[in-house]
Amino acid sequence: MAKEWKGKTRGGKFGYLFFIYLIRYLGVNAAYIFLVLVVIHFIPFAPKATASIWYYSRRILGKSRLRSIVFLLRNYYRLGQTLIDKVTIGNGLNKKYKFKFESYEKFIEILNNDKGAIIVGAHVGSWEIGSPFFKDYGKRINIVLYDAEHRRIKEVLEKNKIAVNYKIIAVNNDNLEHIFKIKSALDDKEYICFQGDRYVTQDKLLTCSFMGKEAKFPAGLFILASRMKVPVVFYFAMREPHKIYRFHFYIAKPIARKAGVKPEQELLEQYVQTLEKILKRYPEQWFNYYKFWG
Repeated sequence: MAKEWKGKTRGGKFGYLFFIYLIRYLGVNAAYIFLVLVVIHFIPFAPKATASIWYYSRRILGKSRLRSIVFLLRNYYRLGQTLIDKVTIGNGLNKKYKFKFESYEKFIEILNNDKGAIIVGAHVGSWEIGSPFFKDYGKRINIVLYDAEHRRIKEVLEKNKIAVNYKIIAVNNDNLEHIFKIKSALDDKEYICFQGDRYVTQDKLLTCSFMGKEAKFPAGLFILASRMKVPVVFYFAMREPHKIYRFHFYIAKPIARKAGVKPEQELLEQYVQTLEKILKRYPEQWFNYYKFWG
């Protein structure tokens, strides 16, 4: 049985703070250089994460042992790069990067509609990179995060006076307050952003073939998204060479009611198909560091 994610993202508060100081005082390129040492440290000292990426490389991508070692180094380095880039852009240094967009016009049309929207991402690339580009739209964005992850991110942002233009809805499994906040935000024509590839408990899961093997996904957000009668967008911000970020927007097709197929399952399958397209193009940017496949 796959072990569920514990509600906390890989990397501690110290790591965030260290790279913030390094970027501020030595610059982003110095942070990239130091990152090499961090990557070497991670392989033996993060055994569970290393094992999960090794499995992904060997069993899912079908790479040889030698190529998997190289892939492991690239994966950790890319994770560090996205962390550094997130901090750099969060400090207003957008001009150090280039940004490209796919299906952006269709995405903006949805943001300008009179219904609100649900945006579903994943722990690939760096979804936060896009926040400065939403500008006034950002005031209507509500990002749904598990409470443990939310508290740690909030502490780092407040300590370093990093401003964000979006709101956060914290999920606490002890109550349903977040459900009412989500419904209220959609009623106010705002946008709800989820990460569709992690769950905390084994309750209420959906299964789907993903990258050739069965995997489990959280049922709640797909149930909600398939029933709220608002547009659904799958969104990914992926890093490319030369400090380029490419934003991908996939507009979910309207749910066609089929006998024997639940709406949430149909929406999940659309999501998984787009996520597979992204990972085939950027395989090293898969950042789920736990046993994802059963």
